[in-house]
Amino acid sequence: MPKHVVFIHGLWIHATAWRPWQDLFEETGYTTTAPGWPGEPDSVEATRADPSGLDNQGISEICHHYADLIAPMDEKPIVVGHSFGGLIAQELLANDLVSAAVAIDPAPVKGVKVLPFAQLRSGFPVLGNPANKSRTVALTSSQFRYAFGNALSEEESDALHAAWAIPGPGRPLFEDATANFVRNSPAAVNTHTAVRGPLLLTSGTEDHTVPKSVTLAVAKLYASNAASITEYHEYEGKGHSLTLDSGWRDVADDVLGWLASQGLAPSAVGGSAATV
Repeated sequence: MPKHVVFIHGLWIHATAWRPWQDLFEETGYTTTAPGWPGEPDSVEATRADPSGLDNQGISEICHHYADLIAPMDEKPIVVGHSFGGLIAQELLANDLVSAAVAIDPAPVKGVKVLPFAQLRSGFPVLGNPANKSRTVALTSSQFRYAFGNALSEEESDALHAAWAIPGPGRPLFEDATANFVRNSPAAVNTHTAVRGPLLLTSGTEDHTVPKSVTLAVAKLYASNAASITEYHEYEGKGHSLTLDSGWRDVADDVLGWLASQGLAPSAVGGSAATV
C-alpha cells in the first residue's frame, strides 16, 4: 500500500505553500514531499528575487521533472496536484508512474473545448503578450484577487498573495491554450483507455482560473474509461485559493477521506470527509 504523497503546486504559487497539507498528511501516517517545479528556488523570497530558472519551463519539462523525482522511489506514490499541478498529476497517473492522483481545480487537458470568460480573464496577464511565452510573469495583488481570491475578503486574498505568490513561467499557459490545435500537445492525457489507479477531480464552484464547467468537461472525457476509477468532488463557495486559504482543511480532509475510501490510507483517517 503506497504511503508516500507527492504534492505538486500550480502556476504562481510556491511549493512551500503545501506545508500545512504535508503536516496533516504526515500526522495521518503518510510520508510526503512537495518538490518545486524545475528551476524553482527553495523559497518564495529567492524565487521573487530571481525567477529566471523558471523561464521557458513547459508542461513536458515539468512532467519529466516529477517523473525523474518519482522514479527512484521504492513504490509508486500518490500524487496531489493543484491547478497546473493537477494536470501534471493526471499525466503521471495515465503513464502509470503513480498509484493514485488527486487533481484539485486542474488546468484543462487537451480535448476540453469550453472557455469561460473568467478563465480567459485570469490568464490574460500572461496570454495578453506573446513575449511572455519564454519568460516568467508575476501577478499583481489585484490580478491575484481575481484569479485566486475572488471568494475571499480582500484582506485575506492580499495576505495570501504576499505570503505565497511567485512569478510563473508563461509557457504552460500558452501550451494549454493552444492544446486543441496542436497534434502532439504536451497537455494531452490518455483519458479513454489508460489502465491506471484511481483519480479524483475536484472543483470550487466560484473558481475563476479553472471554472467548474471546465473541470466537469475534463470529467466527461474520462466517462468512457470503464477500466479505471474517476470521481468528481465539488466544493461550494470556494475559489482557486482553496488549497491555501483559511478553508484549506475542509478540502484536505475530503481528499484524505477519498484516499481512505480507495483503500489508500496508511492508518485510520481522523475527521469527516464528504463528497460535496
